[in-house]
Amino acid sequence: MTDNRNTILAVILSGLVLIAWQYFYNIPTMEKQRAAQQAELAQKQAANPATTTPGANQPAGTTPAAPAQQTGAPATPAAAAPVQPRPTVIAASPRVKIETPSISGSIALTGARIDDVALVKFRETVDPKSPAIELFSPSGTKEPFYAEFGFVPSAGSTIKMPTKDTVWAQEGTGALTPAKPVTLTWNNGQGLTFKRTISIDDKYLFTIKDDVSNVGDTPVTLYPFGLISRHGAPPVSGYYILHEGLIGVLGEKGLQEYGYKAIDEAKAVEFKVTNAWLGITDKYWAGTLLPSPTANVQARFSSNLVGTLRTYQTDYLLDPMTVAIGGTATTTTHLFAGAKENAVVDTYDRQLGLNKFDRLIDWGWFYFITKPMFFLIDWFFHIVGNFGVAILLVTVLVKLVFFPLASKSYASMAKMKAVQPQLAALKDKYPDDKVKQQQEMMEIYKKEKINPIAGCLPILIQIPVFFSLYKVLFVTIEMRHAPFFGWIKDLSAPDPTNLFNLFGLLAFDPTQLPVLGYYLHLGIWPIIMGITMWFQMKLNPTPPDPTQKMIFDWMPLIFTFMLAGFPAGLVIYWAWNNLLSVLQQSYIMRKNGAKVELFDNVKAVFAGSKKTT
Repeated sequence: MTDNRNTILAVILSGLVLIAWQYFYNIPTMEKQRAAQQAELAQKQAANPATTTPGANQPAGTTPAAPAQQTGAPATPAAAAPVQPRPTVIAASPRVKIETPSISGSIALTGARIDDVALVKFRETVDPKSPAIELFSPSGTKEPFYAEFGFVPSAGSTIKMPTKDTVWAQEGTGALTPAKPVTLTWNNGQGLTFKRTISIDDKYLFTIKDDVSNVGDTPVTLYPFGLISRHGAPPVSGYYILHEGLIGVLGEKGLQEYGYKAIDEAKAVEFKVTNAWLGITDKYWAGTLLPSPTANVQARFSSNLVGTLRTYQTDYLLDPMTVAIGGTATTTTHLFAGAKENAVVDTYDRQLGLNKFDRLIDWGWFYFITKPMFFLIDWFFHIVGNFGVAILLVTVLVKLVFFPLASKSYASMAKMKAVQPQLAALKDKYPDDKVKQQQEMMEIYKKEKINPIAGCLPILIQIPVFFSLYKVLFVTIEMRHAPFFGWIKDLSAPDPTNLFNLFGLLAFDPTQLPVLGYYLHLGIWPIIMGITMWFQMKLNPTPPDPTQKMIFDWMPLIFTFMLAGFPAGLVIYWAWNNLLSVLQQSYIMRKNGAKVELFDNVKAVFAGSKKTT
């Protein structure tokens, strides 16, 4: 057992990965496909559900109007409307264009919604001429997703408020650009004039400033609100290590994450906090509400069934502001709508004084390791200009950092091997006295200065580090559409080659076959990874137990198929890490005077094959 401890530990860890794959990848993939089909059906059935405005649960005496009063939404579900193409819906209403280096789109004058946002620096495929990523889309399209801001009156008030159907007027002409904000106005005919100034930077940050002037004969109390609404559950990646759905850091409540299924079950969750932000996130993109960090916020995550379609919403309601007679009240908030680029997110976090806005990127449990790991990869990228090469260099660096631990681990295993005869003798000497065996064993360990867990501990310490590297490769947008060399044009996508169509020589896609199609995706890099893992297994002596031998023999093949559908960057990392592990362990074994079994074991395999033939 001692001779094969490294291999056994590798098998245990491999088994954990195998189980994790089943739960984190295979099952979620099937669930994702079912969810996508259900969402597609629901979106065909209903395209324009009502939006719920926050404010239904205020304390008595300060309660704003009920949701139906706030937005003019009908008490019953909206009638089903046919889904129309996105360009058709956008062209059907008056709009103000958005033109920045990072965003193109428009603001609807009806409702003053920010509901048309495309990210021009990011494309649907690696082809730079492919369509830009569409983040926000208006109601009536296949996938409505938008932000809305406004005011809620006090309970019992009959004052008219701007709603989702209000048509605002633009002051002047021209598009919204980083150099030129736009101003929208609306007069309610009862003495209130609403003036909204929207500005944008060169990235993804909208600033919304609302001024409300009162020339009426009575003061007016208003509650500012903001919301982000999404109609229908979108297709998600389906990985449990990645959060997609409703998210926020809500004051002392900390990071709150609700997937679409989770919020369906909860219906609604509410928080009364300060120093909060909240929104809806995808793997690489997000829309988030950024109220002032000092504001008292009544935040809410909710899922509502309108007709046959689910709508998902994050919203907040702020403390009331009173507009005196002849006076003006002002409120300012921000909206992030864009790509989750680390540098951009960190900049907004600092500039706006937000509460851990960097957690918008799913760095995971090992945040304190994962984020520095990203910075290291990104640093190497800016030196070598290739994220794939940067990954290889970071893997080498990690191996070097942990080399002393690996060396110490093997030295401890060597000592354990040396005292095995003494330990075996104890069993013969005290066959029925387990306590005495343990006492004498500890004396031997103490005399020989052996720590029995020293061989395992260094390997366990490395697990969070390698998991963090895996996380970085999986969740960061910087890896999306990042090329490597040759046929790998996107490190975030699986290897496009396939053994089962002779790497493109046969004109068919075996992955489209029913049932078995997923398991027939076997590219060149997964094959290389499997070979390196096979060599790693053959580095140690052949286990005497036939069951162990069978597991070790089949494990590389199982992992080759299992990882074939993973992003190419992860497979390349795994293959490179296997190769470095073989070189590192071979060096340590020679350094400690042990025989390297690799070549003998490989020869034995082929010799056995010839003998069998």
